[in-house]
Amino acid sequence: MTRRTVYRDLEAIGEAGYPLVPERQGDGRVVYRFLTGFKNLPPITFSLQELMTLYLCRGQLGFLQGTPFQEDLDAIFRPDPLEFAAAQRGAPRTDRRGGGAAFPGVHDYRAMHDILATLREAVLFQYRIRLHYTPARREPETYLFDPYTLLFTQGALYLGGYAHNRKALRLFLVDRVQKVELSKERFEVPEDFSPEQLTGGAFGLVNEPPLAIRVRFTADVAHLVAERIWHPSQRREVHADGSVTLTLEAGGRTEILAWLYAFIPHVEVLEPPELRETFVAGLQTALARHRRDC
Repeated sequence: MTRRTVYRDLEAIGEAGYPLVPERQGDGRVVYRFLTGFKNLPPITFSLQELMTLYLCRGQLGFLQGTPFQEDLDAIFRPDPLEFAAAQRGAPRTDRRGGGAAFPGVHDYRAMHDILATLREAVLFQYRIRLHYTPARREPETYLFDPYTLLFTQGALYLGGYAHNRKALRLFLVDRVQKVELSKERFEVPEDFSPEQLTGGAFGLVNEPPLAIRVRFTADVAHLVAERIWHPSQRREVHADGSVTLTLEAGGRTEILAWLYAFIPHVEVLEPPELRETFVAGLQTALARHRRDC
């Protein structure tokens, strides 16, 4: 076998979608190997039922319009495998208008196409990056960062991984990323890493020490509360008057308060006292502002 044949085969492996990456050794030789954990990936084959599920999930990601992720989804469904299968059975075409989703305050990532393409490459091929980030109401910062994963949650994109500056796991809102510098220095994702380590027991994404929370909702909204799992630790108690009390342990005071304010005036914070005080103070501030404006 000639050297040219070897390189042609390596190129074919990469073009087929297998994550084969080169690493230059100290003596100048280049060694090729698969990414960490690739051997655990199942074959990429889908049944018709699985394709339907994937197509349904695609409809929930409308906020990805104009990003490389939307381009990948479009490539998967070109031509639309569900409609192709329906045509083979002589069944009517699916109605695309029924697969959408509405998100209030949706994020717009179209202007971040190039940044997202770089982040995707860094996550897939485990390349260390220099992340230029502007936190809310703070000065810009630069992080030497190992990007482990991208998270889709609450209609937004988050980048999670290890920040060398902080020597700890960190989660960054992609909207606040100003620039990404991609290096060819590779990193290894720890075998015991899971995305849950980025958020811990948080109610949402802010990983703060948990609070023991008890909240009572009136009968007017009890059915809305009972229909969902708000946190893995929650316990629900239904009362004779139709109201419901939720008990849970979660961190992230700001996210918890935002959730509670959405149920005004049908909610009462019972515990802990400091959360109840903060909740009431927020109500009083809002009421005073409205009285002043009137």
